[in-house]
Amino acid sequence: MYKSTKFIFITGGVLSSLGKGLSAASIGALMECRGLTVTLLKMDPYINVDPGTMNPFQHGEVFVTDDGAETDLDLGHYERFTHAVLRQKNNFTTGQIYDSVIQKERRGEYLGATVQVIPHVTDEIKDKIRSLGNGVDVAIVEVGGTVGDIESLPFLEAIRQLRADLGPQNVLYIHLTLLPFVKASGEVKTKPTQHSVKALREVGIQPDILICRTEKSISRDIKEKIALFCNVRPEEVIANEDVECIYEVPLKFHEEGLDQKIVELLNVWTRAPQLDEWRAFVESVHSLNQIVTIGIVGKYVNLHESYKSLNEALFAGGVANEAKVRLKFIDSERIENSGPGNEFDDVDGILVPGGFGSRGIEGKIRAVQYARENKIPYFGICLGMQMAVVEFARNVCNLARANSTEFDPNTPYPVIHLMQTQRSITDKGGTMRLGAYECVIPVDSLCHEIYGRTSISERHRHRYEFNNDFKQTLEDGGLVAGGVSPDGQLVELIEYKNHSWFVGCQFHPEFKSRPMDPHPLFSSFIRACLEYKKLRPGNEDGECTSKARH
Repeated sequence: MYKSTKFIFITGGVLSSLGKGLSAASIGALMECRGLTVTLLKMDPYINVDPGTMNPFQHGEVFVTDDGAETDLDLGHYERFTHAVLRQKNNFTTGQIYDSVIQKERRGEYLGATVQVIPHVTDEIKDKIRSLGNGVDVAIVEVGGTVGDIESLPFLEAIRQLRADLGPQNVLYIHLTLLPFVKASGEVKTKPTQHSVKALREVGIQPDILICRTEKSISRDIKEKIALFCNVRPEEVIANEDVECIYEVPLKFHEEGLDQKIVELLNVWTRAPQLDEWRAFVESVHSLNQIVTIGIVGKYVNLHESYKSLNEALFAGGVANEAKVRLKFIDSERIENSGPGNEFDDVDGILVPGGFGSRGIEGKIRAVQYARENKIPYFGICLGMQMAVVEFARNVCNLARANSTEFDPNTPYPVIHLMQTQRSITDKGGTMRLGAYECVIPVDSLCHEIYGRTSISERHRHRYEFNNDFKQTLEDGGLVAGGVSPDGQLVELIEYKNHSWFVGCQFHPEFKSRPMDPHPLFSSFIRACLEYKKLRPGNEDGECTSKARH
């Protein structure tokens, strides 16, 4: 490990979902703006080896890295806010730690010692953290969970030890907490923050900086009160007030002096922060003067965290077209049971995202049919592409009962089927086609027009594939391959020739979209939706997709 690497540890208290991930990502952005190189790590306290087998209702989106790791959604924030390209080592869980320790014990690596949480589990955690620091100036480590939870205690003990191991000028503790506003009294209350810091100090960690999440601005008096009871200086109490758009957070932190305080406490020299690009982007967000409505048809519509990267990719595609994106989440089960009705009357485009399981599938197929027949721009991602193939096979190519073998193993027309390499797999976790794969795009396709390239690399997360036995039949009907694997065996993109914009992709392009570098598929889709809107006036205004959700 390079001795110059500085470590910033971010913990959270009071309650979950305060925005530790966005705070970590924003700090990373600020360090990069000062000319430092950064990497980020999320430590999750659950015993699952990774979130790949977890229900999105419980955990939200599963983010996929280039090297095929199924990770926490916060890694999506990290990549969107910084230039760091993250990998499997940038997210680990209690399950991974204990699995590694147990394997070492079985191999006899502990030489007969009694294996305990301290030092063996904490040493394993520290080794993983230290290995992250190779070659970067700053490593930002987010501790999942909330201080006081029993699950996170080994992580907290490990980062407590690291200050002694690495030296006080190489380790910084930042604690994120809540300042609730009580309407009845008209006051911002500091007691939850005091108790949260007390709980952190009880495990041996004195925070260097407090980031206080609040709905209302906080006065100097409140900062001084927090500083007095929490053993920090007033300038080390940073207000994290709700913002209109999450990409304002780095700028707000800078205004609070957070980045300057960090480099002072870590004793690191940097250039003056260069924030012009961030300011220009946020200014462009606030100047958007048109709205486009996208209907997202899925079964996780009651929990928007399930589509975090998707939402942000649509937002970025909208900004690239000078448009706010209003998301209308539509339950596919409702369409399956009652039909489209007037669900799509006010949408300018329809998107069916990825997903697993048979629930709501026929509703997604009916949504595809509605988009195709009514010439509404359609974007299918992963399962959304597969359902487009099924719908086209049934209703255009007259292959009745066409389906994916995932949902109907006995279908006479398995236009989507299980990959050959998946047929002998019994374990569910980490066994799909995961990570980045190359794709070749023909020059005479809409997809080539969108990408402007003949070769791309995109991230995958799926088991089922387009069945090439039906490729010619579908192409004869007008649904053609817009991109294939380099060996020509796997269809990665499909497009419908008799439509203004009808595209499906087997991969997840949302994982590679960035706010200031939007993915071309999303930019092109929003542009097509705006063109469609011109033909369908009366679209109602909505709100920015990235509004105050951190």
